[in-house]
Amino acid sequence: MVMVIRSATYLVSSPSLALCPPPDRPEYAFLGRSNVGKSSLINLLTGRKHLAKTSATPGKTQLINHFSVDCERLSWYLVDLPGYGFAKVSATQRKAWEKMIEGYVRKRENLGVLFLLLDARHTPQAQDLAFANKLGEWGVPFCLVFTKSDKETQRAVSRHVQAFLEAMRAHWEELPPYFVTSAAKGTGREEILQYIGQLNAEHAGGRL
Repeated sequence: MVMVIRSATYLVSSPSLALCPPPDRPEYAFLGRSNVGKSSLINLLTGRKHLAKTSATPGKTQLINHFSVDCERLSWYLVDLPGYGFAKVSATQRKAWEKMIEGYVRKRENLGVLFLLLDARHTPQAQDLAFANKLGEWGVPFCLVFTKSDKETQRAVSRHVQAFLEAMRAHWEELPPYFVTSAAKGTGREEILQYIGQLNAEHAGGRL
């Protein structure tokens, strides 16, 4: 059963982990290369067209953005993180972003799962594979989310997804869960929300 979202509101943008909201509820973060469709996916999941600001300019998200999502029995945080395929910025700015992202994903105590977004239109990208492997080294639980599946044929999307999973098998004995999505068609929304709902139930001790 897919959760029913009653409201989703923007809370705060933080430049560091220390300034994030108190870790008082389950939290799910979304991260990917710049222009992977992160904001569009967040808007799809919450059912709010303009909750996360979309932009044609890569690197628009530069802070840790928290949103409060309220369901019938539980509230949780949704987090929009800066992309790691950064836009054309200075080396100093890039290092600051990298430090902020690493600090958050490794130390945020209430982070349930990190959703790593990948563009389904492309064959496996070295930067995506490297980041997935880094998450494994850090012990951060994550899922793969293949976005923009409507921009390619189903056959091409399936080929790209399987190629990425096969590339991961070089370093992984067990692969993380994955979802194929399209913000334009609504594909994958129910599956991701159901997964988050299951994690929320576990967090609440099965009382939901």
